[in-house]
Amino acid sequence: MKIKTYNQKGEKTGITELSDAVFGLSWNADLVHQVVCAMRSNARMGAAHTKDRSEVAGGGRKPWKQKGTGRARHGSIRSPIWRGGGVTFGPRNEKDYSKKVNKKMKVKAFYTLLSEKLRREEILFIDSIELAGSKTKEAKELLSTLGTITGFEGVATRKNNSTHIVTLEKNELLKRAFGNFSNISISSVAELSIPAIVKYKYLIIANPKESIELIEGKMDRIKQSKIKLKSTDMVGV
Repeated sequence: MKIKTYNQKGEKTGITELSDAVFGLSWNADLVHQVVCAMRSNARMGAAHTKDRSEVAGGGRKPWKQKGTGRARHGSIRSPIWRGGGVTFGPRNEKDYSKKVNKKMKVKAFYTLLSEKLRREEILFIDSIELAGSKTKEAKELLSTLGTITGFEGVATRKNNSTHIVTLEKNELLKRAFGNFSNISISSVAELSIPAIVKYKYLIIANPKESIELIEGKMDRIKQSKIKLKSTDMVGV
C-alpha cells in the first residue's frame, strides 16, 4: 500500500510504503469496543466513597432502653436508617474497575483504528514539522498551510480541526506552540495511544518512514517478548 507524503508547506514530496498488516485491516467494531471500554475502565479511579455503619462516628451506646418508651427499638444511631448514620450499598473507593485485555488484542485494535482512519483519509504524513519558535502565531500558520492539502481542509477550520500530531520524539517546542489550541494535542510515536486515535478526527504523522517502522514493530515486540518468556521457562526443565 502506498500513500502520498507532504512537507509542512503543503507540497507533495513523495510516496511512503505502508504495511497491509497495519494499515490494511478490515473494520472490527467488536474488538475496538472491547479494548476501548477496558482501557477506560482501567483508567477509572474510585474516588466516590461513603462510610458504612462501622466507620461513622458516635453511637457507642444504645439510644434508649429497649422497652417502655413507646418508641421503636434501636441499638445505635449509626444505623443506616438513622439520619447521619452509615450508608448501605454506597460507592466505595476500594472497588476495582479494571478489566483484563491481552496485549495482542490492544495492538490489533490499534492497527484496526489506524486502518479505518486511513480509509477515511484522515491520516496525513508530513516529512518533518519544525517551528522557528514556540509562538501560537506560527502554529496557526502551520495549520492554515496544511489545510490547503486536498481532503484536509478541516485542519485549518477552528470548528473541525480536532487533530493529534505525532512526532518521532518528544517536542516540547511544538507543545508550547500549540498550547493555546484546546482541540489539538502533541505526542511522540511511542506515546500514541488508542484513546488519542478515537478522540481526534485527524492524525498527522511526522517523519513517516521512522514513525511507521516503530508503529509496525509493536506486534513484533510482543511476539519477541513471548519467545523470551518461553525460553526462560524451559531453563531447568
